[in-house]
Amino acid sequence: MTATTKDKDRSTPVDPEQLRDEVRSKYREVAETPDAEFHFHTGRDLARRCRYDMAAVDDLPDNAVESFAGVANPFALRDIEPGERVVDIGSGAGFDSFLAARSVGTDGHVVGVDMTPQMLAKSRKLATQLGHDNVDFREGLAEDIPVDDGWADVVISNGVINLCPDKQLVFEEIFRVLRPGGTLQFADIANGRPVPEEAMRNIDLWTG
Repeated sequence: MTATTKDKDRSTPVDPEQLRDEVRSKYREVAETPDAEFHFHTGRDLARRCRYDMAAVDDLPDNAVESFAGVANPFALRDIEPGERVVDIGSGAGFDSFLAARSVGTDGHVVGVDMTPQMLAKSRKLATQLGHDNVDFREGLAEDIPVDDGWADVVISNGVINLCPDKQLVFEEIFRVLRPGGTLQFADIANGRPVPEEAMRNIDLWTG
């Protein structure tokens, strides 16, 4: 994915496409070499730290869990209901999407959206392996979600919005794809103190 028309004429502290390139590079490594050392936790140990339902996690094969790199558990906010339509922004290798797919059942549907080709390839292969006909993975950005207006009952996201320089645009897109009365459940990193301007413009600090 390259810069979108929605990026243009909007002031951000860093160049959006340069930041996306750095994020893709890091998460390509997580997809291809999940056992490598990162500055964040991954896999089953992380799911346990984030207090996921480990009975549900343990039902997934290792290759569906190993590249999980979220920051908390968006399902702790509310159970996903059977028949719901869910959008997972920054779906990665599909960990949260697969858990959601099991919850919505055959009458529901899950759309995972990611911008890293290696993560998309892995999640699509896993969806076939797991027999999840009710989930599909689309290439796209949080700032330009490839989902129709008002389609989703629920939008989930895990550790992704903090990596987007134009958060207002992200939330505009989220509310565009949500139906009236729909639910946003996201886990993320927030800073309670003002960030110096020079730090905001240091792209390495965004991904580090």
